[in-house]
Amino acid sequence: MPIASPAPLQDNPVRTPVSVIAGIIVVSALASALICYLVYFHAPSDVGGTHLRSLPLLNAVLNGLSTFALIEGYRHIRSRRIKLHRASMFAAFFFSSIFLVSYLTNFTLHGETHFNRLSPWWPFYWKLLLSHVLLSIIALPVILITFFLSLTERFTGHARLARYTFPIWLYVSITGVIVYVMQAAIR
Repeated sequence: MPIASPAPLQDNPVRTPVSVIAGIIVVSALASALICYLVYFHAPSDVGGTHLRSLPLLNAVLNGLSTFALIEGYRHIRSRRIKLHRASMFAAFFFSSIFLVSYLTNFTLHGETHFNRLSPWWPFYWKLLLSHVLLSIIALPVILITFFLSLTERFTGHARLARYTFPIWLYVSITGVIVYVMQAAIR
């Protein structure tokens, strides 16, 4: 028995309120400001690293799971498997959300991880880290807006924005794992 292809998704004709987009951008800016505060101004509460020492590893695992879910979501949408695409993207969003909570907890407790600047890997590391951080700042509001468009059934806008969201989100997830591995291997 042949499998029927899913019916095309219909767009919600209601326009996206500017206040929603502005709210997403404000929340994203506040999250980025909190991270900046934790990195540059907050004194870590567990300098000795005695509590929750495995958070950086957990963060890398969550980034890896997000990467996997993103790739699966991409494969599913290319094959027009909408339900599987949606499930994969919700999984990626879940893993990334848990990552953000764990990341903030790690910075609150332990502060910044310092990389050996005398390492021959330093020039590569700081450029990778800089691109990761800058794209992370861009990724958060773009991911939230892309999800909002999907959840409110504005599929045309969702698809247009997702073309940019996917590679940014994927890059941030992959480089998050690479940064962790470099920090763990070269201290």
